[in-house]
Amino acid sequence: MFNRRAFLAAGAASVALAAARPGLAAATPASAPTGDLNRLLDIFFQEDLRRSPEGTTLAGLDTGALAGLRGRLDDRSDAGRKAAAAARANQLKRLRALDRKSMTGIDGVNYDSVDYVLATAVDADTRFDFGSYDQQSPYVLCQLAGAYQSVPNFLDAHHPVENTADADAYLARLEAFAGALDTETEQFRRDSGSGVLAADFMLDTTLAQLRNLRVDVDQSGLVTSLGKRAMAAGLGGHYGAQAAKIYTDKVGPALDRQIAAVAAGRARATHDAGVWHIRDGADWYAQGLKASTTTTLSPDEIHKIGVDQGEEIRARLDTLLKAQGLSQGSVGERIKALRARPDSTYPNTDAGKTQLIADLQVKLDDMVSRLPRMFSDLPRATAQVKRVPAAIEDGAPLAYYESPPLEGNRVGTIYFNLHDTAEWPKWSLPSTLYHEGVPGHHLQGSIAQETPGIPQYRANMFFSGYGEGWALYAEQLADELGMYDSDPLGRIGYLKFLLFRAGRCVIDTGMHHKRWTREKAVDYMVDLTGDAPSAMTREVDRYCAWPGQACSYKIGHTMWNRLRDQSRKELGPKFDIHDFHRVALNSGAVPLDVLQGMVDGYIKNKKA
Repeated sequence: MFNRRAFLAAGAASVALAAARPGLAAATPASAPTGDLNRLLDIFFQEDLRRSPEGTTLAGLDTGALAGLRGRLDDRSDAGRKAAAAARANQLKRLRALDRKSMTGIDGVNYDSVDYVLATAVDADTRFDFGSYDQQSPYVLCQLAGAYQSVPNFLDAHHPVENTADADAYLARLEAFAGALDTETEQFRRDSGSGVLAADFMLDTTLAQLRNLRVDVDQSGLVTSLGKRAMAAGLGGHYGAQAAKIYTDKVGPALDRQIAAVAAGRARATHDAGVWHIRDGADWYAQGLKASTTTTLSPDEIHKIGVDQGEEIRARLDTLLKAQGLSQGSVGERIKALRARPDSTYPNTDAGKTQLIADLQVKLDDMVSRLPRMFSDLPRATAQVKRVPAAIEDGAPLAYYESPPLEGNRVGTIYFNLHDTAEWPKWSLPSTLYHEGVPGHHLQGSIAQETPGIPQYRANMFFSGYGEGWALYAEQLADELGMYDSDPLGRIGYLKFLLFRAGRCVIDTGMHHKRWTREKAVDYMVDLTGDAPSAMTREVDRYCAWPGQACSYKIGHTMWNRLRDQSRKELGPKFDIHDFHRVALNSGAVPLDVLQGMVDGYIKNKKA
């Protein structure tokens, strides 16, 4: 879950901060408090909600005074982007009018984190005039960026259809979708004409996805989603007919225009995988690394970290694989052999998939029961495991977490894509569950949302270095809490994924900085992990679209362990893992340098 604001604003990419994406200009209050940080951040939050109708719906806040936003999409136009950039600059100016020196504790953390977000955003707004609207990508259109890629699922999965107002709002958004497509088509033409064009293989996938969306009206999910839900809500059949007319008259032709533009761009595209090949590509990559990791590590430093840690993890896996009777070949080859065992996957049937989800829910509940051993403050929000809806499996990630809405039903969901259970060896499932759910993204994000003293604007920030680093650290905690004591294959799966994340650092910096080819990156990952070339090709293509983001996982994980080791070493018998986790989690997501300062303060106070 990454958006343009996430890139420009240092990786802040949760649904509520997604409400801060470029969109309709919001009126600035006539006067803002100059001495009350929390009040100012609450104003920022409301301003950002009003600039993002989609973000407001995702956050479950498009009601009451914000109900009018339910019939609009975010403003992806050049004017909308400029208005959003101006708003961010104005917010930074108002923030810096406050007296930082007078702030201590959570106020200081809140200020420093928001200042980092806005300053990074304003810097990028000034330096780059290209890039996607809703993803961390330099490309306005690619296989992972564009309204064509995000809006259909948004309308189907997040726009409610419970009454006539909802259905009318859906129609308004469907019509606005045509405008969003045309806006991005023109931006694509402009960017590609000025030296910013995705690689040929990325555009091949983009075209395939666009053509899959451009189906006959009676097969379009944009139409059937509203028609079926309106009927189920007792609203009659005319809404489906209205949606069909909008699709036929406006959305379909807009898709045709976008397909034609991308096809023309594809004819000029090169096969260069790295962002180095585009205008200002090196600067974009430096910004992407800084935004994703919230560090100043250079590409060469990150590359070395990936190589060195990969070797250490491979040595651990070698020992575990030998204990399973797998001693011949490289670690990657032996993992491949383990994956090929006939009992390694669930049946690729509805019954098998149902059992897989049920088994994971049992593991999740077991994990939750162990949390008090390391955590004192647990969130009220619960978590559930669900299957990705079959209708969107083809384009959905293998697994992802969807946080609970800010209002109403407080249940987070860990989704698994079960298009083919062969993609999920049994030993690979637990670590993904713990990463996405508990004690990973669900625990961290829910604690931040529910902790008093953190304004919503801050509570819903997501810095990738912090959040993805935490999620990898959470996989490690599952091992430390004994989840693999009777599951040696599960421990192999955990380490295999850790190896995979180390490899990401190598190939991301390899392609974008060292000018590796796509093929070299795929070969490296296949040899490292034993995964199928097709799966690694999809991963590599993702890193081509989101430069820098893949490095955030292992760099963040490294920092979490370094800070825990520092605390344990300096505090000795005074160290308590419950206290460390409380300090690190109960202030919400922060840049890693801010986290360092928080831990330094914790150590100093404990020593006193």
